[in-house]
Amino acid sequence: MNMIKDIEDYILKSSKIIQDSINISEQIESSINLILDCLNRGNKVVFFGNGGSAADAQHIAAEFIGRFKLERNSLSAISLTTDSSILTSIGNDYSFDEIFSRQCEGLIKSGDVSMGISTSGNSKNVEFGLKTSKEKGASTIALLGCDGGSIQKNVDISIIVNSNDTAKIQEVHRVIYHIICDIVESKMALND
Repeated sequence: MNMIKDIEDYILKSSKIIQDSINISEQIESSINLILDCLNRGNKVVFFGNGGSAADAQHIAAEFIGRFKLERNSLSAISLTTDSSILTSIGNDYSFDEIFSRQCEGLIKSGDVSMGISTSGNSKNVEFGLKTSKEKGASTIALLGCDGGSIQKNVDISIIVNSNDTAKIQEVHRVIYHIICDIVESKMALND
């Protein structure tokens, strides 16, 4: 068994999907502009997803609140995936499908940006969170995979990674949100 070949094949396949994602540059740019407008107005960005996407939501919020590369003022962001008491009480008292929409109902204000992450594009709780955000007057962005699923039809901007491999989608999602963090941070640092 030649592990080196397997490792090299994995890296090549991942890099191919990343390269192919250059065709979603316009959607990424539009998302960055929405986020910059939101932050410049004094609003916040809210992130959420399930599993690995929940970890990604926390990662992005941490980069905004802390820093990505530059010393600058903290950027207003929150991940809805971090409070186990809220998640379990909503899951228990309502349903798992409501864990993000219930939080969005209480936290989202008009002018905020809500970003939902779903590798399948069909996560009901992400879809409901984005729908509630839109009803509350937020702009909505979805970071998706596969064919975009049902979520793509219900948001302002869909960023769809064209793959059915969850791990590969997550790898590209990380590249995308690092681009977002990098550009948003550099633009906002100019305002400090």
